[in-house]
Amino acid sequence: MAKVGPARIEALYRYPVKGLMPEPLESVPLTPMQTLPFDRAYAIENGPGPFDPENPRHLSKIHFVMLMKNEELATLRTEFDDQTSTLVIAKAGIEIARGDLRTEDGRRRIEDAIARVVTSGLRGPPRIVSSPGHSFSDIAAKCVHIVNRESVQALGAMLGTTIDVRRFRPNLVIGGLAPWSELDLVGKKLRGRSGTVLQVFKRTERCAATNVDPETGVRDLKIPSFLSKTLGHSDFGVYARVVDGGHVQTGDEFEIIDG
Repeated sequence: MAKVGPARIEALYRYPVKGLMPEPLESVPLTPMQTLPFDRAYAIENGPGPFDPENPRHLSKIHFVMLMKNEELATLRTEFDDQTSTLVIAKAGIEIARGDLRTEDGRRRIEDAIARVVTSGLRGPPRIVSSPGHSFSDIAAKCVHIVNRESVQALGAMLGTTIDVRRFRPNLVIGGLAPWSELDLVGKKLRGRSGTVLQVFKRTERCAATNVDPETGVRDLKIPSFLSKTLGHSDFGVYARVVDGGHVQTGDEFEIIDG
């Protein structure tokens, strides 16, 4: 099998609540055919929606509060506690809400805070939804999202600015590969020294959420249209399934092998 690389994990992120800002991790266990633990385990419906927790199915992100339409979300900072399912939301360094997402009262506290912050684009009262084992990813497959930091830097040079990698909502940020080369990984595997194996299966087609600065919430770039005009597509990043599980951490290296 042909080998290329290695690729190195430079950052790890999870998104306990779809649409809210990422939480950085130093290490994380990966389970075959699953997302990162608690990744997009919750979502915020934008008014009355079709999600049924008793019969969960993949739904388009248009049903949920999200950066593509609700850029005010980027002004919030969040912390999620795995053990208590408690979400803390802060704005401008001040805590504005805290709630246990397993309880009606805890969800209401968070929903009320979202309703105060998101001043446009709400179709009704926001509602936190979840179902055991369900992930509110943009795609139906349970997987991880990989972004190449060198591609982020190359895109920034093309646009004449510094781009925050968090615009692209990665789970794994990798380094050590040539810019844009991750787009050619579809069909290939990434194998870590711990035995973890990821199978890349799809490029990520970008939406207007990447136009939002994750620090300020300002819509200051037009990344998908720029990619389309300059590269002929709007792909940035790739999705990968966990084939063999294991524990990964920042600094780990992956060799790239033909699938």
